[in-house]
Amino acid sequence: MIITGKKFSKPDLSRVINGDTALPEAQAGPEKFRLDHLLVEQHPEYNRSSLQTFIKSGFVTVDGEKITKANSKFEKDAEIILSVPESQTELPKIPIIYEDENILVLDKPSGLLSMAKGEYCPEITLEKYGLLVHRLDRDTSGVVILAKNPETQTMLRKQFQDRKTHKTYYAIVEGTPKLPEAMIDLPINRNLNRPTTFEVNQNGKPSQTYYKVLESKNGKSLLELKPTTGRTHQLRVHLKYLSTPILGDPVYGDEKAAPRLMLHAGSLEITIPGKQGNTRQTFTSPLPPEFNQAIESPSK
Repeated sequence: MIITGKKFSKPDLSRVINGDTALPEAQAGPEKFRLDHLLVEQHPEYNRSSLQTFIKSGFVTVDGEKITKANSKFEKDAEIILSVPESQTELPKIPIIYEDENILVLDKPSGLLSMAKGEYCPEITLEKYGLLVHRLDRDTSGVVILAKNPETQTMLRKQFQDRKTHKTYYAIVEGTPKLPEAMIDLPINRNLNRPTTFEVNQNGKPSQTYYKVLESKNGKSLLELKPTTGRTHQLRVHLKYLSTPILGDPVYGDEKAAPRLMLHAGSLEITIPGKQGNTRQTFTSPLPPEFNQAIESPSK
């Protein structure tokens, strides 16, 4: 019996297999290295994580070409240039609600970051104004309290941890909740599919938000929100779950529905230290003008 098959499509390799010729020696080129590893050697003043951020941000060129992937490989003699923009140094003026020798209460504008992310942050953050006690999301505006010394910072932080502060927020949401007021008691956990976001999950941490509808108009509603817990993105996640996401929310709603996240920290009740002893005070911030504009304008 004769067994036949397809003709070998690579005659050169066939001759090698038959032993007629030998494999050519591999021509090894110059060794190449990951871009972030090369930068670590050139810029020991930064850690690798920061350098990866610089690469992703477009701050690195190799032989005149912008490279944005840290695992790109190059020879050691490649011309690698790192150009990190200068950080802001001048502190923008923020309205002061209250100030004494121990605390500073500011009316935070939307867009201001609470704390730096990573080793490098070119932006001004709330940390530049005082010691952080609590945080507001970047796009949330309103009352925020800072400490001027570590002792006050510890005292104020403990009140947040022990839930002895009372916070009131205001939000404009899409649509109207089914009930005019209610307590949202739904646990929140990190979304494993999108680790920078959160979701309602039965395995999450207990989270409670009281809400009350203050006004409904043009397919939108103004809500008063009083959280009794302080989970990350709590108000935004709870309201999304009710199918009434906050207007302008780039993560849990429609970013284009408003010029900013329509969430405002309207008041904070807390005990502060003083020369005459501790006193309970409430600090407030009025609704920004864009809130009234947002609810008055017809929905698109």
